[in-house]
Amino acid sequence: MELINYFIDNSSQILSLLLEHIELTVMAVGLAILIGVPIGIFISYVKKLGKPILGLANVMQAIPSMALLGFAIPFLGIGTLPAIVMVVLYSLLPIIKNTYTGINSIQEQMIESATGIGLTRAQILMKIQIPLALPVIMAGVRISAVSAVGLMTLAAFVGAGGLGYLVYAGIRSINNLQILAGAIPACLLALFMDYTLGIVERLVTPKNKKPSGHVPFFKRDSVQKIILFFILLLFASLFALNFIQNKKIGKQMTIGSMDFTEQEILSYMMKTLIEDRTDITVNQKLSLGSSSIVFNALKEGNIDLYIDYTGTLYGSVLKHEPNSDVSEVYQISNKELQEKYQLHLLNDLNFNNTYTLAVTKETKEKYQLQTISDLSAVSNELVFSPTLTFMERNDCYVGLSKAYPIAFKDVIAMDGAPRYLALMNGESDVIDAFSTDGLLKKYDLVVLEDDKNYFLPYQAVPVVSDSFEEEYGEVLPILEELREHLNDEVMRNLNYEVDENGKTPQEVAEKFLSEQNLI
Repeated sequence: MELINYFIDNSSQILSLLLEHIELTVMAVGLAILIGVPIGIFISYVKKLGKPILGLANVMQAIPSMALLGFAIPFLGIGTLPAIVMVVLYSLLPIIKNTYTGINSIQEQMIESATGIGLTRAQILMKIQIPLALPVIMAGVRISAVSAVGLMTLAAFVGAGGLGYLVYAGIRSINNLQILAGAIPACLLALFMDYTLGIVERLVTPKNKKPSGHVPFFKRDSVQKIILFFILLLFASLFALNFIQNKKIGKQMTIGSMDFTEQEILSYMMKTLIEDRTDITVNQKLSLGSSSIVFNALKEGNIDLYIDYTGTLYGSVLKHEPNSDVSEVYQISNKELQEKYQLHLLNDLNFNNTYTLAVTKETKEKYQLQTISDLSAVSNELVFSPTLTFMERNDCYVGLSKAYPIAFKDVIAMDGAPRYLALMNGESDVIDAFSTDGLLKKYDLVVLEDDKNYFLPYQAVPVVSDSFEEEYGEVLPILEELREHLNDEVMRNLNYEVDENGKTPQEVAEKFLSEQNLI
């Protein structure tokens, strides 16, 4: 019942993301067919290229999907294009292989007979080989389509939308209802795609290859043609409706965000305020992953604004050693971003989301922990579960382990909210966290004092291109007004509303702005 209520309450968002998912999947599978079928036909004639091309297609499938998507981002940017390219590459193998197999399985005598009555090679291909091979080709297309629905959930990582947004947002905030709201429609869509293509497969199967026996109500082929027509009509209507709803006119800007709760809340705050106060239409690219992805999107002009953190820019992007001076970190970051990337920082948003280490109250009492120095003394008895980003960055685990020093019994890295679950389940003893994380409040965790002031200040700060003020000058006073209403405690409570109380970032953002009389 709770799940049904969640679907009803969020039906508009789920439907919108489902339409995006269908659109992306259909485009990807359509392109895979246009590429894969000709390649399959080609290697069935030029057989010496069969093994190399099929081998290459096999290699593409062996590459982890996230790795392939990450590799595509620097070349293709964010949004629809890298997501479609990734799914197309993964969809090619079954289409190429089945096309190749279907054509090669046709009896040689039939080809000889066609040649004997004067048919050209092209006529043999179009009138005999492709029609006879179509059932096998369609089987490959069905496999590709079903797998494409699942793969397309990764599109959410590059701002292309789709049902993956709900799945990963649910994992991040430990919201099982949100996970199911993305997973169930994706599963049903995969079954529906398979059923629809099954109808197509039956309709293209030559009559002499169709199983004989009882034909269901009326004439099966006629009924299936009608069903297929209405399915295609439904798809066309949904795409048209989605296009009309998303058609933007007038001045526009795009805001990006990383893949955690606070980022999405801030993105919705800015979108709501800007659209309320100006005639600018704001597009969003939510949950784009790590800071580096969103930073590169801004450099490439795919977005116009995003919120980053001074410590991330200073330590990770600009590669400086740790520095606890808030003003100096901001000024150096701003100066070097302008010199190196033609980007700059606006005024910070008045809160510091710095890194912390957190433990349960039981662990604190057992080992008498107050500070990270206390932790250092007993670290060889504890298991640490940081995020992948925390492990990779020189200004995080690498530098921290030298500054204190720390040598944990084991380090098990995992991303997002699952590390909180590992901590609460006793599978780890220490995690990294951000000081404004709502999950700290949810699980009533103890934050250890950074007594050596190792961690950089992480003031939340809008990052823009040098041309931003000229293009969107009216946005600057809006952001200045917003910062007057924010601080560490406010952000922690807003994050808690999403992470614990199950509210959406948009709902939390709009409620806050309304309570502060900003809208």
